[in-house]
Amino acid sequence: MRGTLRRGGVEAEARIARSLGEPALFAVGLSAAGASIYFALGVVADRALGLTPLVFLIAAVFFVVTMLTYVEGNSLHPERGGASVFARYAFNELWSFIAGWAILLDYLIVMAVGAFAVSHYLAAFWGEAGEPGMEIAIAGLTIAYVAWVNIRGITAERYPFLLRLSVVSVALFAAILAVGSVQLFDVSLLTDSIELGQAPRWDDMIFATVIAGVALTGIEAASGLAGDLRVGRRGLRRVVRLSGAGVLVLFVGLSAVALMAVPVQNGSTELGGRLIEAPVLGVVSAFEPGWLAEAFRYVVGAVGALVLVQAVSGQMLGLGRLTYSLGVNRQIPSGLSRLHEERSTPYVTITIAAVLAFALAWAGDVKFLTGLFAFGAMLAFTIAHLAVIVLRFREPEGPRTFTIPLSVRVGSGSVPLPAALGAALGATAWISVVILHEGARLAGGAWMLLGIALYVGYRAGQGRSLTKRFTIPAEALKEPKETEYGSILVPVSGDVLDDDIVGTAGRLAAEEAKEGEGGTVLEVLYVFEVPLSLPLDARVQPERVAEARRVLARAKEVGEEYEGVEVATAMVRGRTVGAAIVSEARRRGVEAIVLAAEEPSRVRGGPVLGGLTRGRDRFAGDTTRYVIEKAPCKVILTAPPAGQTTRDGHTDVPAPVG
Repeated sequence: MRGTLRRGGVEAEARIARSLGEPALFAVGLSAAGASIYFALGVVADRALGLTPLVFLIAAVFFVVTMLTYVEGNSLHPERGGASVFARYAFNELWSFIAGWAILLDYLIVMAVGAFAVSHYLAAFWGEAGEPGMEIAIAGLTIAYVAWVNIRGITAERYPFLLRLSVVSVALFAAILAVGSVQLFDVSLLTDSIELGQAPRWDDMIFATVIAGVALTGIEAASGLAGDLRVGRRGLRRVVRLSGAGVLVLFVGLSAVALMAVPVQNGSTELGGRLIEAPVLGVVSAFEPGWLAEAFRYVVGAVGALVLVQAVSGQMLGLGRLTYSLGVNRQIPSGLSRLHEERSTPYVTITIAAVLAFALAWAGDVKFLTGLFAFGAMLAFTIAHLAVIVLRFREPEGPRTFTIPLSVRVGSGSVPLPAALGAALGATAWISVVILHEGARLAGGAWMLLGIALYVGYRAGQGRSLTKRFTIPAEALKEPKETEYGSILVPVSGDVLDDDIVGTAGRLAAEEAKEGEGGTVLEVLYVFEVPLSLPLDARVQPERVAEARRVLARAKEVGEEYEGVEVATAMVRGRTVGAAIVSEARRRGVEAIVLAAEEPSRVRGGPVLGGLTRGRDRFAGDTTRYVIEKAPCKVILTAPPAGQTTRDGHTDVPAPVG
């Protein structure tokens, strides 16, 4: 998805990669963690009650070990896709798809819940914003805005703004912690309500711990920036330390203050009741005096709404980059990950995701959605941890910019203990969701079955293996646009296919002439290949020149049979035919090159144009392949249909094959 970071093209992207790498990673990850507090605190407190700080402590530990896993995985394979990429190199394409499809579900849910919560924080300014109907309208506007921004493409200014907003949010949380600790500190408000096994019940506490991990999608979203943002070894360590410490303090400290501000009474807390959509507003409403509480409500309402909108946008960015990766690797139909011709953004996926996220937000059931999130998240993160462990054995000498500390040597590789802990926690959490949450089990299972059916059907329709990797060029995902042919380069060599390729070019030029006011020029080229043992301007034998003139004259005769077509001929010299063709195409600025290929054959490289190449799925020789890979314009190949050649060896109708 090149070009998503706009403003100046490649040079701007390089500048962003150098200057914003570390801050951008920190901002994306921390903004998601902070945003999760705004909407997940109430759901977690509803289940965990007085043990909410302990639950967030466990979630913070899981956040840190998962962050370590993603940093090492992306330092080894800096590609977009996160857990899906790790699984691709550690296992196979099927597991890569499963991890990616599970994360797609989480992106949708976090977008839906975040957009739904925006209206309830805006209620600090306008009470009716959180009313039924209005909350759905605001959620829809939020999702529509995020979709529009991501289709347009993320500009370079977004990351400094996101970093500043993250700093403001952290500063606000620090102020809430300070004021809350001074005014509300009373440990008994937490401990007196705890009755292990009863308040909370064990199953509720386990499920609350899983839900508290919603912030982990920020790591996946930040992982989607791999390849665009460059961060050195020291920078990665700083990101890990600062993010880990920040999440630990935020999660544990703020949840403790929240339970002191809105304590558990009679086995429940208002944080999980009437305040569930905007729990932080409920926390600051307990401050004294009234003017201080009101000031905090306005600040929390404004910052919370902005943070949630940016978090939803970050999830959409991560989703777009993940579907791009799945599309390039032929794991989903390329039509779903189609890129906009000018902006190089996956507008089809973004549009579909916006509709699905709005449908989920319309349901308005935050508890159900967070439970469904846990199903996909824990599955994907478990795969990610296992994949990084396996890569320690499959690629022990891989170029890792960052390595997870605390590793144990085992045979030819090593096992990073934090990743092993993360895999164990993730697997346990996923199993608990499957057992304890019927809605998540059914809906999550249906989502995964739908995805696997889509994957198997698509791969089977392509005649591809379910486990092997197949890629398509990124350009193949771009939205096709009508091609205009002002000039077409047609290399000829005296081969029996010359008339066919000139005829193909002639028909294209004639069609262009019918649609426009002028015709298309066929620039027919004959290349003299000069060996390295001779200077490039060495004299060419007269008989070769005569043959070239004959071939060019025949090409001019064939091309000018088409109405409105002008044919220009030229002879050039080159060390190789392929290099000369590409060089002339650049110099002349042609819109297309028409070349001869041959019908596909099981002979390596083909029986006519090849025979000595290594690839088993090539249908052209070295010259054609070189032009296809290096040409600055569109390349059109023609080949004789099998069994449809004339007596003189020419095809009756040239068949475009590329």
